[in-house]
Amino acid sequence: MRLLLDTQAYLWWRIAPDRLTSHARQAIETAEDAAVSAVSGLEIAIKQAVGKLSEEVALLDDPAEHDLGCVPVTWAHAQEMRLLPLLHRDPFDRLLVAQARVERRTLVTSDAQVRAYDVATMPA
Repeated sequence: MRLLLDTQAYLWWRIAPDRLTSHARQAIETAEDAAVSAVSGLEIAIKQAVGKLSEEVALLDDPAEHDLGCVPVTWAHAQEMRLLPLLHRDPFDRLLVAQARVERRTLVTSDAQVRAYDVATMPA
């Protein structure tokens, strides 16, 4: 299985893995390819800069240090995002949906609005 963790799932994986469902934890641990998006790095950096996320945890280190791949943002992702219906107004989440669709990954998320898109998801 090829997984893409949304930002919340990545934060939980890193700092509070017990918040993930046991199914999600096991899937991430045993996935053929589990990854986080560069989009999540941007979202984390912005939230840290405006004080919505603690600076205490070094979340911008290399995901590979935590056995995760990193999906860069590509032009194909932007094109796919443009085609998505406006079910969710958060541009970070919309881009994660687009990436999961283009890369044929299952998106690990706790966001019900994200699960409304035509994309494979797994409850975080």
